[in-house]
Amino acid sequence: MSERTVITFGTFDVFHVGHIRVLQRAAALGDRLVVGVSADALNISKKGRAPVYSQDERMEIVASLKVVDEVFVEESLERKRDYIVEHGADVLVMGDDWAGKFDWVDDVCEVVYLPRTPSVSTTGLIEHIASLST
Repeated sequence: MSERTVITFGTFDVFHVGHIRVLQRAAALGDRLVVGVSADALNISKKGRAPVYSQDERMEIVASLKVVDEVFVEESLERKRDYIVEHGADVLVMGDDWAGKFDWVDDVCEVVYLPRTPSVSTTGLIEHIASLST
């Protein structure tokens, strides 16, 4: 029986318990977990702001986790299929806030949307921290 590879993607900025939980649940779906960490430029184009932590710092944080086997830089949202194929992924895991948006890759791998951890979001944390200084 061959190894089952799971792939997921994210910014993983201002790392929090929600990130840990989604990565643990993703890892439990296979034997090997590969994580695409969004490039700084991708975040700026997607969210209109740079991440708090640099791409290299975010990759180091994610790579240090025992459930993560490999980390790479996600340069483009349009390359999801290429990344899946390049890394030999059997399963794509995304948060359920993306539900249905990646069904177009279900011809190359299984697509699973996991529920997000309630009441925890990086954007919410950043906004809360910013409000403390006003």
